[in-house]
Amino acid sequence: MTVEERHAIAAWLVEGLTRAEIGRRLRRPTSTITREVARNGGVAGYRAAAAATSSRRRARRLGDPAPRSGAVRGFEERFAATMAHSGLARTPARILAALLTSDDASLSAADLMRRLRVSAASVSKAVGYLEALALVRRERGPGDRRERYVVDDNAWYRSWQREVEICAMWAGAAREGAKVMSDSPAGARLTLLGDYFDHVGRDLADAADRWRPLFT
Repeated sequence: MTVEERHAIAAWLVEGLTRAEIGRRLRRPTSTITREVARNGGVAGYRAAAAATSSRRRARRLGDPAPRSGAVRGFEERFAATMAHSGLARTPARILAALLTSDDASLSAADLMRRLRVSAASVSKAVGYLEALALVRRERGPGDRRERYVVDDNAWYRSWQREVEICAMWAGAAREGAKVMSDSPAGARLTLLGDYFDHVGRDLADAADRWRPLFT
């Protein structure tokens, strides 16, 4: 987190803004703002300069921007394995697990290379894959020289909306085929397929909208 962001947090806390609203303004996860405030004096005692000093001390002491205990490392590996087993490619799964288990769901390419012991090319390719799934986005804060990869609070909604769009594509393609092969068993089969994906897509959209407030 940058010095400018910490000064903004301090000012907005004085104004009475919630951590969720501050996160939206900074384009950071609410959980990141909550942890930043909690470990640096709380709402009443948060000071930007003190928070920056504390962060630098932690970094020098730990020597790693994302220190993890053995238990956390073990969970991260199991979490990545679970995602890989569900169909996500191995390196993207490891990167997504690393982002989700970091304090602010944000790491740089250098962080990921050091943490996962993979090449810059592997990170770039895997992040591009996760971006295509709408799970990860890139950001560069004020004064930042390094690009960071982020899983924000809207990632899951965006990803689910992508699935809704895919269902709509399948439904449209199936119905086009049904028209081409009307009055045939294949046409009837494609009609059912189009109806299926139409209904599934609507259900996914409704569920995504219904549960989105959990992250706001």
